[in-house]
Amino acid sequence: MLSLPYLLSDSARLLRRAFDARVRVLGMTSPQARLLLLLHVSEGENQGFYADRLEVEPISLTRMIDRMEESGLIERRSDPGDRRAWRLHLTEKSRKVIDQVRAGLTGLEDEMLAGLTKLQCEALGDALETIRINFTTARTALEVTDG
Repeated sequence: MLSLPYLLSDSARLLRRAFDARVRVLGMTSPQARLLLLLHVSEGENQGFYADRLEVEPISLTRMIDRMEESGLIERRSDPGDRRAWRLHLTEKSRKVIDQVRAGLTGLEDEMLAGLTKLQCEALGDALETIRINFTTARTALEVTDG
């Protein structure tokens, strides 16, 4: 059997590929769709927050935001606590696009979990959340040690 880290990494690669194909049909890139979905749950943060979550360089995110702002999908608002920073917000147009993205992703979870029982799906969710917490905790500890 292949190692668990390999299986998880390869499964994530295949999931990203399926996600990309579904959002491409909507005329979006995967990072654009991911940003909109992230904004939907964490709106109003600064650009650095989103760059970190999306694991992209801030300059790359800035260019993407420029294009999305020009097309009316994102609105920048000045940060009251930092004149140099911008906070990102959704627009009415982007809220409709998010609904389209979600509809386009319908079936992706079913495809991913086909053949698993409800109990296995719940166990998988619990295990993945534990893994996420482990890495988040390790990263935070490393940043404190290095910083």
